[in-house]
Amino acid sequence: GRIPLIVKDPAEMIGQIDAVMIDHRHAKYHLPAAEPFLAAKLPLFIDKPFCYRLKEGKAFLARARKMGVPVTSFSVLPEQKSFARLRKEIERLGPLKTLAAVGPCDINSVYGGVFFYGIHPVGAIVELMGYDVKTVQANVYKGGDAHVATLAYADGRLATVTMIKGIKTGFHFTACCEKGYVEHAHVGDENPYLSGAKKFTTMFKTGVEPVPHDNILGLIRVLETVEKAINS
Repeated sequence: GRIPLIVKDPAEMIGQIDAVMIDHRHAKYHLPAAEPFLAAKLPLFIDKPFCYRLKEGKAFLARARKMGVPVTSFSVLPEQKSFARLRKEIERLGPLKTLAAVGPCDINSVYGGVFFYGIHPVGAIVELMGYDVKTVQANVYKGGDAHVATLAYADGRLATVTMIKGIKTGFHFTACCEKGYVEHAHVGDENPYLSGAKKFTTMFKTGVEPVPHDNILGLIRVLETVEKAINS
């Protein structure tokens, strides 16, 4: 892979790098892996999900803000052209009343259950409807591969996310707006990671965080709430 330097301990890279990407399949490893680089005041892109527990995420970002270290985290799905078309069509037919998202997600995944891949449809919902989810109710079908969570907003709007284990069909969205419906099958960009890479490398160069900390933490709060609903 033409990797010029490979180390046994990632912290050995400190002093030889300008910024860091943290990426584990289970979000519980993200913040511990980021700690030495935060201490070294290196800009951080932490892949989604940013963390596995909201309390830890709040403490980490509070320290980063105090130290003046830029940190960001996001899913690349909302960065792609297909999602931009969905957003534009919803704006044309809005206001948005309800939103249904369907996508691959194994709620029993060893990589954090709903956090692993549930980040994409749930993240899309809060991107389009906001982060002020009031309650979550989950319908879990024992022995089945499909499960549904309903997210209720304080203003009465509803969103549903259908999580299906093992499907390969990507993500689908149905939006009910005041002036009509939007049916949208998400199509990934030819290079699905390029727009996201541009976004976080711009932060590396400028030090300007592209995603508010409240949004990063807001998504983790919603995912935690979905997880609690599934477990109860």
